[in-house]
Amino acid sequence: MSFKNALKDKGDGITIDLEVTPGSKKVSFPGGYNQWRQRIEIKLRSAAQKGKANDELIESLADFFTVNTSSVSIRSGARSTKKTIEIDGLDYGKAVRMLGNAFVDIY
Repeated sequence: MSFKNALKDKGDGITIDLEVTPGSKKVSFPGGYNQWRQRIEIKLRSAAQKGKANDELIESLADFFTVNTSSVSIRSGARSTKKTIEIDGLDYGKAVRMLGNAFVDIY
């Protein structure tokens, strides 16, 4: 199974299925790939309280993919560790290349 299963091309952007771990010692994206859930893992420093982890998630993804935070939104799972994120204006091929390079660095 490939991390590409967690990405979907929606024409004018992409969606990414994530598994979020709040309260980690450091931010890590991508933190791995859960092949059974077909989700890319992300670790966040912020606790899952009052939307702090969701805010950090949006900022971290915007930084990683070099897009504005306004282009990143939580499509589903705002109160769950399993989230689907929508990133408007991001090309699917570019996202695959960026994540592929990052996964090479982890593994």
